[in-house]
This record gives sequence, structure tokens and C-alpha cells, in this order.
Amino acid sequence: MRFVRFQIKDQAPRQGWILEGKVGEVDGDFFTEYRRLKAEIPLDEVRLLAPVLPGKIICVGRNYADHAKELGNEVSKVPLIFLKPPSSVINPGDSVILPPQSQQVEHEAELVVVIGKRGRNITAESAREHIFGYTIGNDITARDLQKTDGQWTRAKGFDTFCPFGPWIDTDFDIADALITCRVSGQPRQMASTRDMVFSVGTLVAYISSVMTLEPGDIIFTGTPAGVGPLTDGDEVIVEIEGLGILKNPVRK
Repeated sequence: MRFVRFQIKDQAPRQGWILEGKVGEVDGDFFTEYRRLKAEIPLDEVRLLAPVLPGKIICVGRNYADHAKELGNEVSKVPLIFLKPPSSVINPGDSVILPPQSQQVEHEAELVVVIGKRGRNITAESAREHIFGYTIGNDITARDLQKTDGQWTRAKGFDTFCPFGPWIDTDFDIADALITCRVSGQPRQMASTRDMVFSVGTLVAYISSVMTLEPGDIIFTGTPAGVGPLTDGDEVIVEIEGLGILKNPVRK
């Protein structure tokens, strides 16, 4: 099933679900109890928003060996994690804004895990019980600042640096899904989720050994090789086979 947050014109955002090209409202909370209302609003008549407002955005670095190699890094022996602030979130279709502090802003196409059940010290084997579903993300990065700062907070944390969506798919099979990224029609990234160094279960287990995971938290699971620069006027399209497409324009 696919769950969304959506807006009709200037009305308040609502929770919903998608069936055969139509949206129905959801009464209640995705993560606890809810009731699906009839899907009767055409999808092209609504604006899809970031499908959840995350409390925490946990990201994993260098989780594809070829990406670590292209930046001259070794693959970590344990997952390398960092945080993006919730203020960096934008909706599908919103513009990524290039900050004046950076001369090298790059895309990073990623599978995103949405947590649905609170947990601490979760085992890899039981991780699926705590996952609500999956969505698509783009971990926008100021690469030059990442290199000079050492700490990654500034490079990863600018406003608009966390587009994700357009929905959460609760039934998506992550075993061998193709992740691609195109910038203004030019292919940049292509790899399968099977190429991850650390599996989703391992990531959930490792992260929850550090911090309690709460419903609505999201985990960016790492990006494949092929990251590259974004310039004013570009359009970034991240696609995960069987899951959907995330599009965002780029502006100064």
C-alpha cells in the first residue's frame, strides 16, 4: 500500500493513500490506528508533500563500495552514520536551492527507510517489524564543504538539502531494486540495492544500538557511485525501480 501526505490548493495538508491513480484520505495516524476513506480524488489534482515529517533523519555514508572508492575513501568496517536536520526537508517538486557558501553541490540518490514502530537495540532479524515502509530520497551534499569541514553537518544540512517522497510503500521489495539518477536527462547513477555494503536490517540494528528509533524517523541508506554536480536550472530525477520517481528542480 502507498501512503502520502497531500494538499489540495491552499488547504491544510492531509494524510492519504493511493489506489489506481486516486487518493483517499486517512483518518487517524499511519503509525498507530487509522481508517482509510474512499479513494476518489484524482492524483493529478493534488500536490504530494514529503510523506512524513521526520523527527530524526539518519543517513549512512559510504554504504556502496564504488561510491566510497570514487571519493577516495575506504569502506567502513561498521556503518558510518550522520544526521540531517528536519529543516532541510522539501517536498517532491520543490526546488533545491544552491547556497552561496558552496561551489560544489551534488546529488545522492538513495533508498529511504521509514520507521513505524519505536525500538531500541533492535536485532537485524526483527528490523522489519519496526519498518513502516520505504520511499525515495536525495541526500543533497555540498561536497567542497564536506571535505573542508571534516564534520558533515554544514555540508548536509542546508535548507532544501533533503527532498524525499513521493509516497511510502509498505509492500516494496528491497532485495534487488535498481536505483538511478538523471540530471537534466543525463544518466548519473545506477546500481542495485543488493550492492549495499550493510543491509537495511543491519543498519536498523546498528542505529538503534545508538539511539531510540521513533515512528516517523527516516534512514537514508547510502548512495551508489556516480554522484556529480548540480547547477542552476537542472532537474534531478531519482528513480527506484518498482517504487517510484522523485523529481526536484535546482535553483540558485
